[in-house]
Amino acid sequence: MSKTLVITGASRGIGFAIVQHATQAGHRVYALSRTIQSLKKSDLLYPYAIDLTDENAIADFANELKQQGVQIDALVNNAGALENKPFSETTTAIFESVYRVNVFGLASLTRLLLPLIDLKGQVLNISSIGGVDGSSKFPGLAAYSSSKGAVNILTELLAEEYKATGPAFNALALGAVQTEMLAQAFPGFKAPVSADEMASYILKFALEGQQFFNGKILPVSSSTP
Repeated sequence: MSKTLVITGASRGIGFAIVQHATQAGHRVYALSRTIQSLKKSDLLYPYAIDLTDENAIADFANELKQQGVQIDALVNNAGALENKPFSETTTAIFESVYRVNVFGLASLTRLLLPLIDLKGQVLNISSIGGVDGSSKFPGLAAYSSSKGAVNILTELLAEEYKATGPAFNALALGAVQTEMLAQAFPGFKAPVSADEMASYILKFALEGQQFFNGKILPVSSSTP
């Protein structure tokens, strides 16, 4: 059965691969990214150029979907911002720029789309193993990893708040996946998992994971990094 998904960070890396897998499977996708040149509109793919730090743009998008009567089966919050700098060089402005995308933008989009999400559907947050309590941590990623820790806690809180009604809220805490972001965080490192392989797993979880999980932060990692 065809489903409807909203996917952020859709123009490259894992997000782009999720979009490709979803449309090839016959699902309808609203693909959000700051730049959408790589996304070609079709009967199943609806690209939107949206900056997640712009709450007015997010509200306009949500209102447009509401007016169209769209019901969302899965929201995949995949967009992420990363800065790789020593903590001594990580200014408040850098922390804010990372958190505006990874935490505040994610929260705004989720809040504004929540009335459109099927109560049996799922909000799936793509997190990082570096944001999981007790996991390996790496120098230079203070802003990024701490923001993903915030996403993980938010996921648990929202699952509790909406457990009586739905939808479900889960997070996949990814380890090393071969993407441009990984290259930025760990130059020269070769990950054992490709973006395409991870995207296939994420899509399946986005559409089926809520049957088995709610409020869970699930490590998806064969290498860290």
